[in-house]
Formats: sequence, structure tokens, C-alpha cells
Amino acid sequence: MGRGKIAIRRIDNSTSRQVTFSKRRNGLLKKAKELSILCDAEVGLIVFSSTSKLYEYASTSMKSIIERYNKLKEEHNQLMNPASEVKFWQREAASLRQQLQHLQECHRKLMGEELSGLGVQELQNLENQLEMSLKGVRMKKDQIFTDEIKELHQKGNLIHQENVELYKKMEFLQKENAELKKVYEARSTNGENAASNPPYTIGNGYDLLAPISLQLSQPETQYTEPPAKAMKLGCNNKNCSRIVDDYHF
Repeated sequence: MGRGKIAIRRIDNSTSRQVTFSKRRNGLLKKAKELSILCDAEVGLIVFSSTSKLYEYASTSMKSIIERYNKLKEEHNQLMNPASEVKFWQREAASLRQQLQHLQECHRKLMGEELSGLGVQELQNLENQLEMSLKGVRMKKDQIFTDEIKELHQKGNLIHQENVELYKKMEFLQKENAELKKVYEARSTNGENAASNPPYTIGNGYDLLAPISLQLSQPETQYTEPPAKAMKLGCNNKNCSRIVDDYHF
């Protein structure tokens, strides 16, 4: 059987009302705590019972929550009311002027000015403050110097490594140059020896390296006289005899 709905109205029975209050109060405080943890919310809960007893829960501090609430509430009201907004900025300006005046007085005291109205304890506090400030300045300066020295050492190590590598490269190049010089000298010596040796000759006195010149001449035409033969031309007269004699030249 399901649970019936409860009418939301004042409970007439005081005993039932007190029991309901205790149960609902504990549940409300539990839910507020869960909300602040799960949602990372700043929660402040204030409950007054019918007997004027106070029950509260604050995730951080009830005072800070109330101050924050009042500030936001005031800002909201100022946005809604232009006159209130002017008053708000006037109060902010007055507060900033007071802060500025206080800072200027502190600065003058730190510079050693306007110290006539200070007592022994105030002067002692000012001296301690100056010593702490000076100590902090010196520590910061020493830290900067230490960092710069460390950086310079690192740069020096890098330059030293580069010098070592360059020295190795220079030695390698010197070795290569020495080897090339030896090869060049050996070739020069072989060339001089070849130039100083006499050329090869054959036993008959001819030089093998001497240039040979060839001269071509035209062949002589040999004339062979054909055998004298009497040609018979079918004629026996003197003219034919003369022709034969002419043929034999």
C-alpha cells in the first residue's frame, strides 16, 4: 500500500508537529551538506524552531556567507535603483581614498619620513619590517645572481664541447692534408724519375720513342710493248704495210 500524500498545512497537534520538525530538519541539513559537497557550492542554512531554537549549517563560514549575501543583495538593489548605485560608488570611492592615504603614510614611514609621532614600539616594528624587506630583497638578488651564474656555466660547457668537436675536425683535416701531400710528393717523384731515364733503343741504334715519318710516292707506270705481230687486214698493198709499220711505232 502506497504512502498517502500529506497536506501542506500547519500541524495542529504539537507533538506531531515537533516530531515532523525534527525529521524534516535533519533531512534538510543532510541535503544541504550533500549539495555543498557534490556541487562544490557555498551553502548556508539557518533554521529557527517554533520555540526560538537556532539550527544552522554552513559549508565554509556562516559570517562570510552572510557578508557575501549582503554584498550581492546590495549590488542587486543598486542595479535596480540608480540613486542607490550612485551612493554605492561614492562609498567605494571613499574607501579607496582611505586605502590610498594609508598606503602613502606607510610609504613615507618606510622612507624615514614623518617619524616624529611614532613611539618606541612602532619604530621597532618599522625597523623589523625594513629588515625583513631588506632580507627579501637580498635573497631575490642572490637568487638572480645564482641563476645567471648557472646559466653562464651551462653556456661555457656548451662552448667547450663545441671547441672539442672543432678541434677533432681540425685534426682530421690535418691528417687528410698530410696524406694528400704524401700522395702528391710520390707522384711528383715518379714523374721526375720517368723524365730522367733515357728512352728505350733497339740494337741497331734506332730510337723506339722517336717519331716515325712515312712518305708515300706514286707508283711508276711500266709500259709493256705488245709483241710485234703482223696483222692481216685482208690487203697486201703498200698502204696496209704502212699501217702495220705505224702500229709497231
